[in-house]
Amino acid sequence: MSENKKIFLKESSISFDKKHRKTINFNISRYNAAVAKGKLRYKNMELAKQRASYIKSDVVKNLATYLEEFERNAENNGIEVLWARDSKEAIGEINQILKENGANLLVKSKSMISEEIELNENVEKIGVEPVETDLGEFIVQVADEKPYHILTPAMHKSKEDVARLFNEKFDTPLHSTPEELTLFVRDKLRKQFTSAEIGVTGANFLVADVGGIALTENEGNGLMSVSFPKVHIVISGIEKVLPSVKDLPLFFPLLSALGTGQQVTVYNSLLTGPKKSNENNGPEKMFVVLLDNNRTEIAQTSEQSQALKCIRCGACLNACPIYRNVGGYTYNTTYSGPIGSIISPFFNGFKNYDHLSFACTVCGACSEVCPVKIPLHELLLNNRKTSVEMSQSGSKWDFGMKMYEFAFKKRKNLDTVNGNVKNSLLHLNPKILGKEKAKPSFAKQSFSKLKKLNKI
Repeated sequence: MSENKKIFLKESSISFDKKHRKTINFNISRYNAAVAKGKLRYKNMELAKQRASYIKSDVVKNLATYLEEFERNAENNGIEVLWARDSKEAIGEINQILKENGANLLVKSKSMISEEIELNENVEKIGVEPVETDLGEFIVQVADEKPYHILTPAMHKSKEDVARLFNEKFDTPLHSTPEELTLFVRDKLRKQFTSAEIGVTGANFLVADVGGIALTENEGNGLMSVSFPKVHIVISGIEKVLPSVKDLPLFFPLLSALGTGQQVTVYNSLLTGPKKSNENNGPEKMFVVLLDNNRTEIAQTSEQSQALKCIRCGACLNACPIYRNVGGYTYNTTYSGPIGSIISPFFNGFKNYDHLSFACTVCGACSEVCPVKIPLHELLLNNRKTSVEMSQSGSKWDFGMKMYEFAFKKRKNLDTVNGNVKNSLLHLNPKILGKEKAKPSFAKQSFSKLKKLNKI
C-alpha cells in the first residue's frame, strides 16, 4: 500500500467530524442553490454544453496546432512564451525571471497550477516573498494550508474560523464580521500590490487566434496583480487553449453559471501583451510559462484525453458524494474530487495516486454536471482498469477479489458455508468496513436454504 493511500484512508475519517461536515455541506449547498439559479438564464443548457464540449474536443485532438498558433500570435504581441516539460523546468524558468528582475516581492492571483508546481515554496527558497491576493487563498496562506477546493480555497472554514485565525495572526477583533475582515485584507493587500516587482496569474483560457490570456475573477485582485508590477508571469497548462476569441462568449458565462451560479463573473479580461509605447498602464514585460507535466501523455490516450477538456469550474467536486464527506485535504494532491482523481495519477504516478480512482461510487453525478460533458465516472473506471493491469492493487487485494468473485458467481457457492462461518471470516479483518461502521451479522441459514426447508 502506498504512503498516499495510507494518508487517504486515515484522513477520510474526517467524514465523521460533524463540524467539518456541517461547514462544507453548508458552503456547498449555497453554491448549489446559486448554480440552480444561474442555469435559469439558459434556454438550452444542454446545447451550450454540447458546443463547449465539441470545441474542447477539437482542441485536445489538435493540441499542438493550436499551441503553435497561440505561441506565434503571443510573441507577435510582445509576450515571451516559455515551455516547461515538468514542474522543475517551470520553476527554473520562473526563478530566472525573478533573479533577472531583482524581485523581492511577488503578488499572485488565484492559480491552481501554481500549486501544482509548488510556486510559493520554491520562490521562498531564493528569497522572494509570495503573497496570495485572492481572499480565500490569502486565508489558507495565513493558516499555512493548501487550497481545499479548486474554486473555493477556504471552503472548509466557517466565518468564525476565519475570525479566530485573523485574531491570532493579526490581532483583529475576535468577533469581526466577514465584511470587516474583508476590508482589513483589502487594505493590507493594497500595499503589497503597489510595491511588488512581479505579478503572477494563471490563465482560464489561452486564446490562440489573438495570442491572448483570458482571465475571469470576482475580486479584481487578478487585474491588480497585472497592473502594478513591472513584470507579469502567466503559468498555464497546455490544455487551456481555445481556438478563437469568438469562443469566450460561450465559455465565460458557462464557467460562471456552473462554477458560482453567476450570469457572468465580475471581471473578465483579455490580456494581449505588455503595455505598448503609447500606453501608460500595465507591465513592461510579460511571460507565459506553458506547463506539460504529463498532459501530453493524457492527450495520447484514446479515452482519458477527455479529461483535458476540463475548464476547472469545480462543479464535479460539489456534486461528488465522496468529496462532500471526506473533503479536499483527504486527497493529498493539488486537484481533488473526480477530476483530480483522474488526472493526479498521470501527473504524479499511478503508484502513488491510483487509489483515488477507487474513491468513487460511480453514481455519475460528476458527469451530469460537467459543462464540457466529460464522462468523468467512466474515466475513473478506466483508471481503475489501468491500475489493475499495472498490478497496483496488491496480492492481498487480488486474492480477496478472486474469492469474492467465486463466492458471488453462483448462489450455491455462497451457500457452501453457514452464517457462523461467514461471520468468522468477516471478523478476520475487523477494519474491512472502516473503524466507524458496525459489521453486519449473517443469519445461520441463507434465504435459499430456509426456502428449501419451507421455513419462509
